[in-house]
Amino acid sequence: MPTEFELIQQHFTHATPRTLLGVGDDAALITPSPGQVLAVATDMLVGGRHFFMDVDPESVGHKALAVNLSDMAAMGAMPRWATLGIALPKADARWVAAMSAGFMKLARRHGVDLIGGDTTRGPLNLCVQIIGEVPARQALRRDGAKPGDDVWVSGALGDAALAVAARNQRIKLKPADRKRAQQKLDWPLPRIALGMALRGVARSAIDISDGLVADLGHICERSGVAAVVAFECLPVSAVMRRYREAPVAQAALLGGGDDYELCFTAAPAKRAAVERTAARTRTRVTRIGRVIRAPEGACKVVVVDGDGLPVKATQQGFDHFR
Repeated sequence: MPTEFELIQQHFTHATPRTLLGVGDDAALITPSPGQVLAVATDMLVGGRHFFMDVDPESVGHKALAVNLSDMAAMGAMPRWATLGIALPKADARWVAAMSAGFMKLARRHGVDLIGGDTTRGPLNLCVQIIGEVPARQALRRDGAKPGDDVWVSGALGDAALAVAARNQRIKLKPADRKRAQQKLDWPLPRIALGMALRGVARSAIDISDGLVADLGHICERSGVAAVVAFECLPVSAVMRRYREAPVAQAALLGGGDDYELCFTAAPAKRAAVERTAARTRTRVTRIGRVIRAPEGACKVVVVDGDGLPVKATQQGFDHFR
């Protein structure tokens, strides 16, 4: 069984061309680019809570970094550096090798240096800190939405939550559909290029990690506004389209989470710019609603059907303590 330091040396010590000093010392040394500010985010993935214990460990490594990259996308930041803390029940070299391979493959794709971290024994847990750069005063934030703004989302929603529902036997999917939904759950693709391209175009942004209603609600709260979303406009995959009428699928669409798509607002005058940005980054975007003044200070999201009647979100969003 390998020691802690052998695991670090074999699986987490890599070249760091964009870093002054990487793994191997008490701390890493990084140098921000001129004119840039640092964007820092941290996410923790706990085995049995954020991923099923029997999934491919390579997908666990991929997802651990992907969810952090998604935070950089939501800020319009370019990811540069990451640290990785791991708790392992035992020193399973094969599992660690596969997990590391998934992590590093995605890191290399986005030019991210792994510059440090920690390894210990305990319940399976991966904690990633990501550091990116964004030009000063150009970061996308949650507090910039204005009444009259369009509400947009990237990609398609709900497939990952549908996969979780299938695993928990709350809905039955055809084998091929379940496989596609599971792919979205285990291998999310962060929208880095779109996020950076939306600088100066979007007024506010957030990544959809806890569900559309909950995360758009965070924009509303920070901006002091409300939003109306048209349920019929929500972008869905071919898989979701086949199950969309099921209550479980509707809950997945509105509050399931794990989409890691971007939700953003932009002025109507920016519609052409948004479409050009989507085309340039080869990303599907859909206009799903509008920002309105918050009635009586109620900064909330209202979802309506084709007749303008409210659609009740049976699942408001993911909460670790519920």
